[in-house]
Amino acid sequence: MTIHAFRAAVEAHDLDAMMDVFAEDVKFHSPIVYKTYEGKDELRFVLAGVIQVFEDLAYVGEYRSDSGGILHFRAKIGDREIDGIDMLAFGADNLCHEFTVMVRPYSSATLLRERMAALLQAASES
Repeated sequence: MTIHAFRAAVEAHDLDAMMDVFAEDVKFHSPIVYKTYEGKDELRFVLAGVIQVFEDLAYVGEYRSDSGGILHFRAKIGDREIDGIDMLAFGADNLCHEFTVMVRPYSSATLLRERMAALLQAASES
């Protein structure tokens, strides 16, 4: 798998294809939660929510290294614009073992936290 496969999956809103990029033991570092999410099951749950919260996501930059890369994105959450990066670190198996997301500005990150918290709470109640 490559950073290109992840980008294509995100742009297609294809959660299964996104998950194919990640190793079973992937570690996800959220921009809004202190806790590190571990494993594909936890990450799938988070990414399913992100797909619902982000609108008009578009990648505007891509930076690669021998061990991974960074995708710069812009999106909307309601009437707010959000700017962020996806940092993916790949292992020798060509799967992503560490995934970190950072977003700005603070007001958009706060709105992201509120929307994701509501989705996660609704999912846990059902």
